[in-house]
Amino acid sequence: MRQLSKIADHRLRVPAGTPWLAVLLPSLAPEQRKLDIMIGDFCKTELPYFDVCISNTPYQISSPLVFKLLSHRPLFRCAILMFQREFALRLIARPGDNLWCRLSANVQLYSKVDHIMKVSRNSFRPPPQVESSVVRITPLNPPPAIPFEEFDGLTRIVFSRRNKTVRASFFDARGVIDMLEANYKTYCAVKEIMPQDNFADLVKQVLIDTDTAENRAAKMDIDDLLKLLAAFHEKGIHFS
Repeated sequence: MRQLSKIADHRLRVPAGTPWLAVLLPSLAPEQRKLDIMIGDFCKTELPYFDVCISNTPYQISSPLVFKLLSHRPLFRCAILMFQREFALRLIARPGDNLWCRLSANVQLYSKVDHIMKVSRNSFRPPPQVESSVVRITPLNPPPAIPFEEFDGLTRIVFSRRNKTVRASFFDARGVIDMLEANYKTYCAVKEIMPQDNFADLVKQVLIDTDTAENRAAKMDIDDLLKLLAAFHEKGIHFS
C-alpha cells in the first residue's frame, strides 16, 4: 500500500475495513496527503472516478467486485486483481476449456482478461489453503450495447447444464419455459401485439433457426451466444 501511494498521480482511494485500518495508517503517514481512505463495504460503496483498480480480492466478493467494476462509468483503464487460482482461471477460460462457464462468457463480453502471474500460497503468512493468480481486466471501449441482464439471463439458462444440449437446458430444466413465456406475454402486452399461442414451439423454432438446439454451452463462444440472444429478441422473447 505504501508503494502504491508513492506512485499515485493524484489521490489514491483505499476502500478499507476498520479492523486493520489502525495498523495501516501509521505506515502511510509520509504519503497521507495523497490518500483518500474510504471505510466500508466495497460492494455497497458508490465508487468515484478512478483510472486503475488494484485489489487482493476476498474470495467471497470476487464475482460481485468484478461486475461492479465492469458496470462502473466512466470506464476505468484497467484493473489488476488477485483472486483464488480457480476463479482467475475461469475468468480467462475459452470455449471448450473445462472451466469455460457463465462467468467466463459474462466477463469476456465486456472486457479483455489476461493472466499476469501465479502467486504461491507460500507468499503469505500464514499460507492460505489455495493458490492465487493475478489477472488484468481491461474494459472494452466502447462497451457492447448488450444489456447485461439479458445476456446474463441467457447464460444462466444455457450454462446451467453446460454439457447438455441447449434444447435440454430450455426444455428439461424446471420453470424455464414458464418464466420466458411470462416475459413474452408482458412484452406483447406492452407492444400491443398478439402473442403466439404455442410459446414452446416459438422457442423451438428459434433454436432450430440458429442451429443451436444440439449445441452445448461448454463449446459455445460469445458470438454464438449473441446470435442466439438476438434471435430470441427478434421474436419478442426476453430474459429479464
